[in-house]
Amino acid sequence: MTCFVYIIHSQTANRYYIGSSEDPERRLRQHNDPEYQGSRTTKVWSGPWEIVWQKEMLNRSEAMQLERKIKKQGAKRYLERETKKLSPAFVRGF
Repeated sequence: MTCFVYIIHSQTANRYYIGSSEDPERRLRQHNDPEYQGSRTTKVWSGPWEIVWQKEMLNRSEAMQLERKIKKQGAKRYLERETKKLSPAFVRGF
């Protein structure tokens, strides 16, 4: 089953969050829902959060590998490198 790696950003807090999910739009709603307790980091930093980048992977294992890679180098640095390679249609709001 496919899985997405996503990066969300809060302009209010100027913070990024990297995650993976089979349904990134549902996860975004959870990150922005003040009642949802499953996403601690996005509750510490104020939102609203918006998806600025996502990539579909073949399976959860590959998604988790990419998620770790992005976290290791930092979301902003990764986005800067990716936006040089990709069409602007793939990157929203960066």
